[in-house]
Amino acid sequence: MSQALTLARPYARAAFMIAKDAGAFAPWSDALGFAARVAADPQAAAVLGHPALVREQAVELLSPDGAPAAFRDFLALLADNRRLAMLPEIAGLYEDLRDEAEQVVKATVTSATALPATELDTIKAALRKRFGREVEIETAVDEALIGGAIIAAGDVVIDGSLRGKLSRLQSALAS
Repeated sequence: MSQALTLARPYARAAFMIAKDAGAFAPWSDALGFAARVAADPQAAAVLGHPALVREQAVELLSPDGAPAAFRDFLALLADNRRLAMLPEIAGLYEDLRDEAEQVVKATVTSATALPATELDTIKAALRKRFGREVEIETAVDEALIGGAIIAAGDVVIDGSLRGKLSRLQSALAS
């Protein structure tokens, strides 16, 4: 996995720079996302790995309607270098670069039950204040938390779950 990320990184940076120069972050995100989903499909992966597949066929298969011409050229480069299977990693790294450039932090809020929109807005405002960036929140439900929530934003994890508090109390009592 780490080798795939290492090999994908220069391609992701190249895609990011092309999108940045064109001012087209969103169209590139959409196109890379589409191509990554197709490349990750087992049946499509078998077709993409076939030696008889011509570069133009691969580009046609992986290009969504309305994709920028530069994106098609990018796919052709990947096909020439036999890197089409790395599209999921390239897309993920591209999104990380885009988030950094647009000053966006993605956070996941996992709670025991679904949180109301007002609580999510409060969490979003607190994270925006803490990180000094715009925040995009994804939610998840894990009933094993008993109560409270765990917030993961970048490298920061805030465990405010009842399960976490009980675990810390148990450790303190055992000491």
